[in-house]
Amino acid sequence: MPVYPGQPFHGWYDPAAYGLDPADALVTPPGAGINGWFSRCWGAVRRGWSLLLPIVVLTQVLPAAALSVLGLIFDPSARWEAEIAADSAALPANFGVDLAKWMGVLVAGGLIFGLVQCVGWAAGTWVIARQAAGAQVSLGGAFGYGVRRAFGLWGWTLLIGLIVTLGFCLCFLPGVYAGFALAMAGPVYLFERHDPFGRSHRMLRDRLGLLLGRVALTAGVVIAIGFVAGVVEGVVLMPFGTAPLEAVDTAVGAVLVIVGAALVGLPAHLAQLVGLVVTYAEQRAHEGPVNSGRLAAELG
Repeated sequence: MPVYPGQPFHGWYDPAAYGLDPADALVTPPGAGINGWFSRCWGAVRRGWSLLLPIVVLTQVLPAAALSVLGLIFDPSARWEAEIAADSAALPANFGVDLAKWMGVLVAGGLIFGLVQCVGWAAGTWVIARQAAGAQVSLGGAFGYGVRRAFGLWGWTLLIGLIVTLGFCLCFLPGVYAGFALAMAGPVYLFERHDPFGRSHRMLRDRLGLLLGRVALTAGVVIAIGFVAGVVEGVVLMPFGTAPLEAVDTAVGAVLVIVGAALVGLPAHLAQLVGLVVTYAEQRAHEGPVNSGRLAAELG
């Protein structure tokens, strides 16, 4: 596979040092195994937590909490339950309209907040790569890069979501395969900006066991933490009833619970970001000599 020569180099990157360094802070060399991958994931978190945490909170946690609040505001289930209790033989009044409105708000909110999340994914990737290369980083610089790349990444992310959803609707397993096959599409777009779907799929085909293992481990952590956050939110919200936002006192409490549950899920967003970037770097190492300096330069 090509190693993409001709990418721009900056003053902090020495082209003469280009190669495969067993001690590279980001790139796991072939043969290092899961321990090498994990140590680089942990190293990325240890180096960048002071920048990655605010990025994740602002672009992942708060949008997720806002979407949950929107869902509660437009949730018609409390009225539905009351009407069904009064007449179980008939559908609630305006059932179709209310359902369409609720789903429309969730879809529109998901699209808008998805763009914000793409800002965070791009910004976090920039921080991880540049810190590994020893370059200077700042929150402003990270968000500046994130905004420049967000719309392109958002477009590819929407396509991934549609393909994976269609796969799940067809027979579940195609959706699982699509999720793994396109797992590297985001990093491919940010680092290479060329054929993210094809490149991601080829990475899976060329190193099925390696990529499957890394992505499955990352996904397992994300799902486990997300499950815990969802349980916490559901259990703590139960005393607030089916319409917690109708009264001021319960509304404040419900919003605080939702934000708290979203913060519980913060490690999941961080694990996904770091796990996929480090996995992409490892895939590149199997294709040819590469180091963190080159990867950081490729981000542009």
